Amino acid sequence: MTTSGGVSCSCGRWVSVVTVRAEVTDRMLIAGPRHLHAVLEEYVAHYNRHRPHRARNLRPPDCGDITTAPVADLAMVRIRCHKVLGGLIHEYEPAA
Repeated sequence: MTTSGGVSCSCGRWVSVVTVRAEVTDRMLIAGPRHLHAVLEEYVAHYNRHRPHRARNLRPPDCGDITTAPVADLAMVRIRCHKVLGGLIHEYEPAA
């Protein structure tokens, strides 16, 4: 199912055009409609599941808990980096 703009409804919550443009499309060359669709799907997933939002105490929208995130002692915790959109965006999480 698609909307009138042709972007799939599976993108979930939509992010502002200004945010997408500043963080993604102004920084990469889009090769065509299929590439644009793939890039937008990956970015929307990042935005809703990982990107911190100030209004939610630095929690992403898909996180039900809006309590303040605990501060980790970086001398004691190992951090793992995951590249999104070919390294344009980086997500960080504690390493197992």
